[in-house]
Amino acid sequence: MNSKIAVVILNYNGEKLFPVFLPSVIEHSTNDFTEIIIADNASTDNSIDYLKANYPQIIRIELSQNHGFAEGYNQALENLKNEGEQNNSKKFDYYILLNSDVEVTQNWLNPILEIFEKDTEKNISAIQPKIRMHAHKHLFEHAGAAGGMIDYLGYPFCRGRIFDTLEEDKSQYDNQIPIFWATGAAMAIRAEVYHDLGGLDKDFFAHMEEIDLCWRIHHTGKKIVYCPESTIFHLGGGTLNPMSERKTYLNFRNGLTLLLKNLPSKNLFFKIYFRMILDGIAGTKFLLDGKPKFTLAILKAHFYMYANLSSILAKRKDNQKKFGNLKLPSIVYPKSIVWQYFAKKNKTFEELEK
Repeated sequence: MNSKIAVVILNYNGEKLFPVFLPSVIEHSTNDFTEIIIADNASTDNSIDYLKANYPQIIRIELSQNHGFAEGYNQALENLKNEGEQNNSKKFDYYILLNSDVEVTQNWLNPILEIFEKDTEKNISAIQPKIRMHAHKHLFEHAGAAGGMIDYLGYPFCRGRIFDTLEEDKSQYDNQIPIFWATGAAMAIRAEVYHDLGGLDKDFFAHMEEIDLCWRIHHTGKKIVYCPESTIFHLGGGTLNPMSERKTYLNFRNGLTLLLKNLPSKNLFFKIYFRMILDGIAGTKFLLDGKPKFTLAILKAHFYMYANLSSILAKRKDNQKKFGNLKLPSIVYPKSIVWQYFAKKNKTFEELEK
């Protein structure tokens, strides 16, 4: 085995997660071709001391401040790249971006590596394993499930998870298929692809930055695939409360940024306008449900877009310069997932109208 894999865990104040999740990563990822690395985002708890005392064999990258998920990984992986160039024996072919709240299983790495290695023409740029809930291991997990998809208005969903509906894993998605996006909770990606595409967009900070990176992979004509032979269990919400106003703000803000950066020019204005109307409906529902802070989070997301429109459009121009005319990948779901789920009551991926 000549290829080398870096399993990189980005940590911020995750000391309590280490004794729960690190043992499985170490047990099932320790071999001649894999290195486990923890990149610490300037934690304010005792994460570093805990690692020094209990896992001195794990490589640590200590960042100077909390850069968020996106830039934290960018800096950590740039560090690995530079070290690899200086010392060829430490050069990595593949990165696995692994959340700190993930339990891995026996033989989770080999199927992923096998897909990469058999793809001699390097048409596959990224891979996602099967992701099930840590608390209810028979259910798919929100962040990735059996492969990330997206509809034509930019709403992400998954095989096995649409909005808040989680399916039970009954082997209904045990086929390897192309997907639109691989979750940032466990994304395997070719190192050269990550760096060639400039990594994650640091302005996303967290949430949807992996979808943006995967969309840029599609712009290159390459593929992302789902690997059902590899299974992990994800806790979710380990760093940011899943029902916080902060997460709501980031999801709505980054959702609009994602579309402005990557959608084809045709119907761009209509899709952004229609998406903002749907955001308004969501904000109204939050208000009626007695959650005005969530409504305010959506308003703040829209004002962010207005205030930063020029810089977002500059990124769009960079994409057009690098990739040519932006096209909608054929894998995009051509209907509205919002309409399918809420109006048509199609709650599972298999029920969606094709």
